[in-house]
Amino acid sequence: MYRKSILALLTIWCLSLFAPVANAQDADLQAIIQKFATSKNFNQTKAIVTELAETGDASVAGVLNALSDGSVYFRKSDNQVFVVPGSGKTLELFDPLTGEAAGEAGKRDLKKVKVNNALRRSIRDAIGGLTLASENPSVRLTAANTLAANPDVEALPAIEAALERETDDTVAKRLRQAQASAILISDRSLEDKTNAVNVMTALGNREALAFLTRFEAQADGELKTLAARAITKIEKNLKLWGMGQNVWYGVSLGSVLLLAAIGLAITFGVMGVINMAHGEMVMLGAYTTYLVQEIIRNSMPELMDWSLLIALPLAFMVSALVGLVLERGVIRFLYGRPLETLLATWGVSLILQQAVRTLFGPSNQEVSNPSWMSGAFELGQITITWNRLYILIFALCVFAVLLWAFNKTSLGLQMRAVTQNRRMASAMGIRTPWVDALTFMLGSGIAGIAGVALSQIDNVSPNLGQSYIIDSFMVVVFGGVGNLWGTLVGALSLGVFNKFLEPYAGAVLGKILVLVFIILFIQKKPRGLFALKGRAIET
Repeated sequence: MYRKSILALLTIWCLSLFAPVANAQDADLQAIIQKFATSKNFNQTKAIVTELAETGDASVAGVLNALSDGSVYFRKSDNQVFVVPGSGKTLELFDPLTGEAAGEAGKRDLKKVKVNNALRRSIRDAIGGLTLASENPSVRLTAANTLAANPDVEALPAIEAALERETDDTVAKRLRQAQASAILISDRSLEDKTNAVNVMTALGNREALAFLTRFEAQADGELKTLAARAITKIEKNLKLWGMGQNVWYGVSLGSVLLLAAIGLAITFGVMGVINMAHGEMVMLGAYTTYLVQEIIRNSMPELMDWSLLIALPLAFMVSALVGLVLERGVIRFLYGRPLETLLATWGVSLILQQAVRTLFGPSNQEVSNPSWMSGAFELGQITITWNRLYILIFALCVFAVLLWAFNKTSLGLQMRAVTQNRRMASAMGIRTPWVDALTFMLGSGIAGIAGVALSQIDNVSPNLGQSYIIDSFMVVVFGGVGNLWGTLVGALSLGVFNKFLEPYAGAVLGKILVLVFIILFIQKKPRGLFALKGRAIET
């Protein structure tokens, strides 16, 4: 039942996609479509499909798709043809050309136009030829992908004709793959097949590898040897691309860790406070994004693409205010007592988690991607998702702004002074308690905007922050407490290291090995990669 519902929706979508403006040509197409009602066998039906395809009108792709799905019927009383995507005693009828509703009819009043597998292949080829002529590049790409995944000798003329007029590089690449795979299963000359193998080798993707592997098992002589060489070359290239993909995954993970850890690096570096509630600041930022999207979805859906930009300052303010209250209400009474501070902030983290559970429930909340963050693109054989790319760019922008603020603003200079020598900074007139408060507020606010970014790639739940707090501490310790450059290098290094370990050790054991590595590392360099004078060194 579920499958039929999906097919129904797809059929209606196809019909609406290709629906043309009513004109004189529609009447000719309708006349051809009506012939399905008088078809006596599969051969006659195939001839009608061919006749529709020869019109070159992409609007008939909808009815051909419906015919392949078994959704084309004709009314017994007047031989009128309809698309009927549903099921039941009373069926809803749709115009086969425009997709408009055309009333209802009882199931007994209708008769299905029958198809078999051979006819479905003919229909697929016809649709491929029609959609390859579409003005819409995405429609042509879909058709090219279908033909590349399902090589068909009979589709070669349509593919070669489409290649001659294709102007889009992505579509042309897929068409070349479809052409090469079809040639290899045809009876064309050895030269043509040799060129086809070379084309597949140049493409070098996994589809080409899978097809050449099947082809090599059936080929003989020179072609078998050529295919074996091509397979070896593609496998080597794919291993290199696989390493590149792992590097990208690692950099992507590193950008997430950078966002989660950079606020912690500030508070830990200036104040020496182990804030176990830092993850909950991230979580509050993610829930702020959820609330912003809910308000926009219910009242101003046209602003959904702007939801993240609206949520960013709000998430910063919410987390910053909560951080300020935490510092003024709890942490300032516990300076110099790290164990009590750790236990107190851990208790605050549990309180915040339970508060969010009470308000929003324990289950994950839906936070959608704006259209500009959806989808992916390929760089060679590396797949890059837009949301991860934007998060990387965003993380680097946050890092650059903080680096500027640390070096060029009054607050930044005061924070550096307190970090290097608290007593001397106080003697010079710097109000160290307020520097602590503003630092904690800034670090918490950055955690909030990190939550906005993480809401796009992770589940928004009360436990969101707990997934990143330990990793964030590892980044800060590894990179060097209080050093922004150390946090950047530490986050990216640990992200890449983690992703290269995962295929061999698994996700859990990989994290354990990273932790062991950091423990061993700090035995040699206890102050991290980039040492910075902290408050404990009063020289």
